[in-house]
Amino acid sequence: MPKEVFNALTPTGVRQKKVPGRYADGAGLYLVVSETGARWWQWRGTVHGRRREIGMGSARLVSLAEAREIARSWRRIARAGGDPAVERDKDKRESLTFEAAARRVWAEQIEPPGRNEKYTKQWLSSLEAHAFPLIGSRPVHAVTQADILRVLAPIWTEKLQTARLVRQRMRTVLNWARTAGHFEGMNPVEGVEDGLPKQRHRVRHLKALPYQELPDLMRCLASVEGVAGLALQFLILTAARSGEVRAMTWGEVDLDSAVWTVPGERMKAGLPHRVPLSDAAVAVVNTVQGLDSQLVFPGQKRGQPMHDMTIAAPLKRLNVPATVHGMRSSFRDWAAESTNIPREIAELCLAHEVGSAVERAYRRSDLFKKRRDLMQSWARFCLSDGEGGKVVELTRRMR
Repeated sequence: MPKEVFNALTPTGVRQKKVPGRYADGAGLYLVVSETGARWWQWRGTVHGRRREIGMGSARLVSLAEAREIARSWRRIARAGGDPAVERDKDKRESLTFEAAARRVWAEQIEPPGRNEKYTKQWLSSLEAHAFPLIGSRPVHAVTQADILRVLAPIWTEKLQTARLVRQRMRTVLNWARTAGHFEGMNPVEGVEDGLPKQRHRVRHLKALPYQELPDLMRCLASVEGVAGLALQFLILTAARSGEVRAMTWGEVDLDSAVWTVPGERMKAGLPHRVPLSDAAVAVVNTVQGLDSQLVFPGQKRGQPMHDMTIAAPLKRLNVPATVHGMRSSFRDWAAESTNIPREIAELCLAHEVGSAVERAYRRSDLFKKRRDLMQSWARFCLSDGEGGKVVELTRRMR
């Protein structure tokens, strides 16, 4: 039986290993080099009578000296009848607090460039206000349903929408922590409603303008100076969300094909969405060409997107009792009451998911041609006299 070697590797040697393979250092410690050049540490030993290989982390992050110390510790644990992997994961679980997990999820999934700035700030601030003071310092593996109740109970009946958003965001954080191996079993957010009082008040929907009044509004918007009025006209004509329009770039627009492709990272569902541009929508886009090399509807600061309050300003100035987001509801009401178009076509125009997961898996088409026909009809209505009559030519002004 060959004599076991110890400390066979050197720090310089670790950095210089390029050939794929496994290099022994001793005490069960190995440096593994992959075909792609990635290098990581691995411990090999006998645990509960069986040979085990347990990862120790990247050689870029864990030094040779640290890897040796870990290997010696794991060897002692295995000889004493323990499981090094269990101890490793226990240390990892105990070191990650709910707040640290939430901030990591926010940084990696919510905050990346291109997302709605207001949404990203509210996502984290809602947890800072309601969750962190009560459970922020608790390890994620120790968070219980009782903890979730402590967070939600004070706001569940008083701040309905906020409470639901906080619940949703806590679920997201703990789902990530469970998937990352920081705890096992059920997400404590699931079923927490059973311990909360019923929310008796209906959620207030964002106020929409009756679709019959859209043609009048479009004529009024034609007299509004500046980019905001044009951006709002475009939003109405495409039934898009405010954030999608405000962050729209020239690289997303193909005027020859009259198509606007919104990338997945800027869509609520996280998937790319093709928007058919009606003739009227193309005319609006042509009006703002040359204002900015990147953004189609730039804000006051060059190169910066328009603020959400800016695109809403024309409605306030015209005393319109509706919200920007409510314009999508106006479109949906018009499609339901004034056309015989199938429901799923209108929903796809709003970038809503339609049907069950199975139905979506089998539906390969985004029904683009039918959506284009519907949006052309919508544009004709918006620019008409409101009764399907003569189309009104809009006067578009720039600042």
